Parts: sequence; structure tokens; C-alpha cells
Amino acid sequence: MSNKRIGAHVSASGGVENAPINAQAIGANAFALFTKNQRQWSSKPLTKESIDLFKSNCLKYNLQPEFILPHDSYLINLGHPEEEGLEKSRSSFLEEMQRAEQLGLKLLNFHPGATLKKISVEECLDRVAESINIALEKTKGVTAVIENTAGQGSNIGFAFWHLKRIIDGVEDKSRVGICLDTCHTYTAGYDLVNDYTGVFEEFDEVIGFEYLRAMHLNDSKKELSSHVDRHDSIGKGLIGFDFFAKLMKDSRFDNMPLILETIDETLWPEEIAWLREQAG
Repeated sequence: MSNKRIGAHVSASGGVENAPINAQAIGANAFALFTKNQRQWSSKPLTKESIDLFKSNCLKYNLQPEFILPHDSYLINLGHPEEEGLEKSRSSFLEEMQRAEQLGLKLLNFHPGATLKKISVEECLDRVAESINIALEKTKGVTAVIENTAGQGSNIGFAFWHLKRIIDGVEDKSRVGICLDTCHTYTAGYDLVNDYTGVFEEFDEVIGFEYLRAMHLNDSKKELSSHVDRHDSIGKGLIGFDFFAKLMKDSRFDNMPLILETIDETLWPEEIAWLREQAG
């Protein structure tokens, strides 16, 4: 029996309690979701009914909290160069952490932020670390999981040293981690196709595998080092089947959520089945 936990970022339309049902429908044993509208700053609080139903549906389909990866709002920029934007982002992020906590979840996945070309990369990274510290202080049990980016626009977090610098600034190291997105990693300039061993060795040297909490499994429409974030279905992009087959056999990626955000959700059941087959 493989120890791979594979799923997709499923819809929570109609209420968070529907996400586990949608995960079960595609044969997933892990999943990601938004716990609120990802294009709004704040949302109505979760009702007790929603929370209870979410938990009982997870239980019913044997979807454990450790393998569920909520994602925060796309509006949040924890490294925002301006006071107002930073405060707004920090308060929204705290709300997201609290929602994860209410649902009994252990992880919250987020994009680190962007300089908006107004501050240095280093200053932006340090602001992100400080933002994480503020949220961790006011919550418990939820790990802040930083997702690496493709480095599009003024986004930070595409280089391994960026992620390391954020972790260095976080006081409670037990509650910070990394989610590696395969598409972002590739277009950020890490050659997963021709240097599988080297890329993960570098990740381990710079950051450390002990911080890896999750992965997003996405093929890429754009080429190596393009810094463009365009996901593709598994095997249909420039990363290709071989890489994903290798990853599935690699025990370093056991027992963590491996989440598809590929572009054709009608293919999710077969992508999950194929990945599981590779895992053996």
C-alpha cells in the first residue's frame, strides 16, 4: 500500500462541507479548498453547522486533517510595501488561520507576497516572516505553509533562499513549512526534468526536507526559467510524465498532501488514478 496522499483543489461551493464530498468523488485521499471566497477580503464567519458537517464528512470519507490543505485568499500580500495594504493582509490572513483552526485543520497554504517594486526583496521577505509571527501568536495548531512562486511580476518566494530567509525570521519553527508547486519550481528555473536529483538536493541543502509539508502537482505550459505561472494537465506540459512517475516512487514525498491544480478538472479522477498507479 502506497503512502502517497493524492487529491486536487476541489470546490467548496455551497459550503466548506461540500469539499470532502467533492474530494471523495474524484478518488482523492487528500484535498485542497478555499474556506471562503478567495477574491474577497473577508467573508461571513463559518457556522457551527458548516464546521460540524465538514468534520463529519471528512470522517465519513476517511480524509484526515493532516492531508487537507486550505489555501488563503489571492488578495493577501504578507510582504506588502505599504502600511495599509500590509495591515489589511495581516488581518485577513489571521482570519484564514482562524478558519482553518475552527475546521480542525493543521495547515494553511499561501503565496508569500510581492514587493510591488516599492521595497527590496529582502525587506519584503522579512515582512512576510513578521506577518507569519503575528498570526502564529494568535492561533494554535495550524502550520503556515509557504508556497514557492514562479516569480511572475514582483512576486517573491521563487528562489529557495527566499523561502529559507522567511523561515529564518519565523520564531516558532515547528509551525512553518513549505509547499512546492512543480510548475512554479520549474518556471522559476529549477530543472526538475533534467536534474531531478540536483534540484531536490539543493532544496534539502538550502531549506531542509523537514520543512516540506505539501506539494502541488502541476505540469507547466511555459518553459524553464520563464517565471510564468501557467499550469497544465499531467503529462501535457513541458515537465512531462517521467518526472511525476519518479516523484510518485520517491518516499520523501510520502504522507503529505500532493494536490493537483491542473487545468482540466474532468481529468482529475484519471490523473489521480495514474499517479497512484505510479506509486505502486
